This record gives sequence, structure tokens and C-alpha cells, in this order.
Amino acid sequence: MRQLIVNVWNFIFHAEVSPLRNIPDVATRHYVLQALGLMWAVSFAVAIGSYTILAASILGHSVLIAAAAITVATYTTAATKPKFFTKGSSRSADGEHV
Repeated sequence: MRQLIVNVWNFIFHAEVSPLRNIPDVATRHYVLQALGLMWAVSFAVAIGSYTILAASILGHSVLIAAAAITVATYTTAATKPKFFTKGSSRSADGEHV
């Protein structure tokens, strides 16, 4: 069980293991991980804060489910189309600014 937790943690947060490793630009990879982290922090804050009212609780759960779906979509895109994250980054193929 401990190894499972370590593997899941590494898959989500370790740059060499997660699907975000396929994004060639380290700064973009870091930005995407930060954006996902902010999204999850807000999702949990909304979910935990909304448990006092049923309708708000349903909304909170919907936010958590949406956050999970966005994370899966981001990781899938990073694994299959890593260049998607470099579109419009104003860098040429050799890494220099355009």
C-alpha cells in the first residue's frame, strides 16, 4: 500500500514521471503544474466550504469532478500532443525568442 501511494504521488507531482514530462519547455511544464495545483486548491476549498448546504454540496462535488476531468485531459494531452502547450509561446524551434 505504501508503494502504491508513493507511485501515485510521483505520477502526479514528479516531473520525470508524470505525463507533463512530454512538454518540452520546462517553464510551460511548471506553469501547467501550478495551474493544476491552483485549480485543485480552489476545488477543495469550494467543496469543503459547501458541505453545510445540500445544493452547495452538489456544486462542490461537481467542481471536484470537473477538476479531475481537467487534470485527466491535461495529462492526456501532455502525453499525446506535448507541442500543444508550446503553441504561441513566442519561442522558435531552437528555444530562442521570436
